[in-house]
Amino acid sequence: MKKDYLLLIFFVIAKFILQYSLISPEYELHRDEYLHLDQANHLAWGYLSVPPVNSWLAWLIKLLGGSVFWVKFFPALFGALTLAVVWKIIEELQGSLYAKVLALTGIVLSVLLRINMLFQPTSLEILLWTLMYYMLILYFNSEKVKWLYSAAVVFGIGFLNKYNIAFSVLGLIPAILLTRQRKIFLQPHLYGAALVAVLIMLPNLIWQYKFDFPVVSHMKELSERQLVHVDRFDFFKSQVLFFIGSLLVIIAGFYALLFYKPFEKFRSFFWAYVITMALFVFFRAKDYYAVGLYPVFIAFGAVFLAHIFDKGWKKFLKPVFILIPVLLFLPLYNLAFPNKSPEYIVSHPEKYKKMGLLRWEDGKDHLLPQDFADMQGWKELAQKVDKEYSMLSGSGRTLVLCDNYGQAGAINYYSQKGIKAVSFNADYVNWFDLGKKFDNLIRVKEASTEDNELKETGPYFETSKAADSVVNRFAREKGTTVFSFKGAKIDIRPKIADEINEVKNRY
Repeated sequence: MKKDYLLLIFFVIAKFILQYSLISPEYELHRDEYLHLDQANHLAWGYLSVPPVNSWLAWLIKLLGGSVFWVKFFPALFGALTLAVVWKIIEELQGSLYAKVLALTGIVLSVLLRINMLFQPTSLEILLWTLMYYMLILYFNSEKVKWLYSAAVVFGIGFLNKYNIAFSVLGLIPAILLTRQRKIFLQPHLYGAALVAVLIMLPNLIWQYKFDFPVVSHMKELSERQLVHVDRFDFFKSQVLFFIGSLLVIIAGFYALLFYKPFEKFRSFFWAYVITMALFVFFRAKDYYAVGLYPVFIAFGAVFLAHIFDKGWKKFLKPVFILIPVLLFLPLYNLAFPNKSPEYIVSHPEKYKKMGLLRWEDGKDHLLPQDFADMQGWKELAQKVDKEYSMLSGSGRTLVLCDNYGQAGAINYYSQKGIKAVSFNADYVNWFDLGKKFDNLIRVKEASTEDNELKETGPYFETSKAADSVVNRFAREKGTTVFSFKGAKIDIRPKIADEINEVKNRY
């Protein structure tokens, strides 16, 4: 047992080291991270785009100083905890030490390295999916109702982290009905556990009701702007690539759930995968929404293969299956992570394009992968806004109004002037402070929307100019312009309030 846990500690340490070494210094935080970090300054039971758990983590990061180290710490921690849960699943399935090493090698050297780079709800979501499946395995083995309540608590927290976890239950319910485990629905404590989950979720549900369920409008907007570009073939291709080194282990897990006698009581997990994937495909979900499904199947497959490899000539396959994820990971290491400079990627685009990594949500190819481009140009923007803000703020109160949440969040994160930028985009629409009159305005406009800004806004101010712009050619925000308006001729707050109401009415 001591040797086993020393190995687990080794994997956890390796996980942290990898996470902190996969981002080249040329890259900054990601667009989405800035929004999630800014939520720490506006704690609530819900937001337009996500539930509240990530804002609590952002608040903790703020208490710890808000450095990049702590921003990256929590997703790395959740990735490490996912490894620990898979380890415990294998123990519950009576798996060997080899099964644990096989499973954890494949999970460490997988898409989780990329997901766990970013401060987003997805890292915790994958951990909670895996933990919930673990609780169900414990229940199926023991039929102790405490595991139903534990699974309900995990689900409730998962719902407060990211609504996507609802798909796990939508997949599990019909899957369990297809197997002998359907007797669980005769267990009164199942409904008691469901009530516990509802009580945990209730504050967010009340918040959603109070604000007319903005999640519905958010999903509609997501469907119209992003999910419409999802190619179903690409969706399945990504599923193969996510855990490419463990593909045979996952397939073995599927086989074992269908035909391996010791796993008969867990057969519903196979059907849960099929049904959940069908739902994702039907709704044109983004490919990474399904990542949380796989760790438990890697655990099943590893236990089964360890049993198969325990006799005869098959013992020689043990090191081969450990080496497969290592060897297959090496080419992905050079492509899937921002560990190469933008200049290198632009001068070597062939492999990136072949893997579809240069295709953005708009369905077009660009210089860098979208996530990489979303990690460029933010400090430059914040510095240029700071410079203009310093010149304007001496003559009165200055509002910094941005086009999107990435701009506003990045300015607020990097600003040395205490700027509280806002936007009509995402949650920032709820964060305006209109208690005082504004004398000046800094308008941050995307390159594609800047054409008439001076003409439209300039007449309301004494002076107006295009002060600066983002020149980083690798940034998704390249060309974003900082407009400066000084000396308001009118009180601009009613116009801002009208725009806020118009945006809110869409929700």
